[in-house]
Amino acid sequence: MKQTWIPPKERIGVVIAIIISVLLVVWELWSLFHLPSETVHNRRFEHTFKDFGSNARIALFFVLANYVLAYVLKRRLADRFGGLKKWLAQLLRFVRRWHTPIALIAIAFIVLHAVAVFMYGFKLDFSNITGLLALLVLLPVPVSGLFRYKKLDRKWHLRSGLAFTVLFLIHAFL
Repeated sequence: MKQTWIPPKERIGVVIAIIISVLLVVWELWSLFHLPSETVHNRRFEHTFKDFGSNARIALFFVLANYVLAYVLKRRLADRFGGLKKWLAQLLRFVRRWHTPIALIAIAFIVLHAVAVFMYGFKLDFSNITGLLALLVLLPVPVSGLFRYKKLDRKWHLRSGLAFTVLFLIHAFL
């Protein structure tokens, strides 16, 4: 029997997330590209691309919770609190189940955010440069995530994800 890249337990969620992501990107890109030039270069358009970034940020915090919760449980930081440890273990199972689908939707919001920023006007300032670097570092994360399913990634998913996280946090909060 041929083994597939995505395990059967996760396949439905991943396929649904891909469909949602593609529909979201196509719908929003169509909307963005049909805006008049005056609207795109208006100060109010800034809220549009910041909203895409905010939605991506919320989704990414959910995705990153997988690593934080796993770290807390692996290092036994919650052992002193019995009820908390059980609750964290259940939360980790939930977050791990939805890690990939939510990450795919976050990537859709990141693409929309980047396109809208370039439409508005890209300036060489600290925020835009860190965002562009974060976007470039994000590119290998989903690919190495696929290799992760086959245990072929040699921790590249974690390493590139960590580099993306640092750049993302700098971009989002500084």
